Amino acid sequence: MNVILTARMTEKKRDEADAGIGAAPDGRAAGDDARPATPRPHRSPVRRFLRWAGLASVISGAIFFAGFLYFADLVTSLATPTEIKADAIVVLTGGSQRLNQALDLLSRGAGERLLISGVHRATTPGQIRRMTQSPNSIFRCCVDIGYEAKDTIGNAAEAVDWIRAHGYRRVLVVTNNYHMPRSLIELRRADPETDFIPYPVVNSNLKTRNWFADPQTLRVMLSEYLKILATGIRGMTGIAGARDDVARREPTKQG
Repeated sequence: MNVILTARMTEKKRDEADAGIGAAPDGRAAGDDARPATPRPHRSPVRRFLRWAGLASVISGAIFFAGFLYFADLVTSLATPTEIKADAIVVLTGGSQRLNQALDLLSRGAGERLLISGVHRATTPGQIRRMTQSPNSIFRCCVDIGYEAKDTIGNAAEAVDWIRAHGYRRVLVVTNNYHMPRSLIELRRADPETDFIPYPVVNSNLKTRNWFADPQTLRVMLSEYLKILATGIRGMTGIAGARDDVARREPTKQG
């Protein structure tokens, strides 16, 4: 009898299993001593924000570093033009080497007139002439002094007013090599019609020395790169036009 009852109970369980009766919701048979499924961990909004902020920081840092490498390569590859001939010359103040180079170009006939932009109001043409040891005749006939510019934006506004007043179309721009890219951006933004020809002044050959190992040079390059980024943001946001208009409200004074 026991054998018959056991066989019937086994057959009943088999029928119930085939019909899905007594099965657990997850598909396991009832009575199985199964452990409950482990719930997925819940990430808080703060953790998700920190995760995405960290990823954005890494990407931004990579873009910043790549842009700096491009800027450094551009600066180190700048060279003086082979054809040094223009209608006029503009030098952006900031060092005696720039002035000496610009006056040398003027004396060699690279341009018919020279604007020295961004001169301190207390500085006289005579002081500049004595500092550069230039002939008085050159200053009397062919050199103008601009006192209005306070920064590169002001240099561009002052130079463009001077260029338009004389009707020049092709102008040599003299400044340091690391300062040249930003200067050209500002000048071309203020006057897209004039052909600005870069004439970079190289204080030290960045191609032949490990400038990135020199803290002073690295600081100057990084500072100029940040200013380039700010210039680009100004252009994208439309602030550039407003600042250019403000910079050009007062006429340039020529010495």
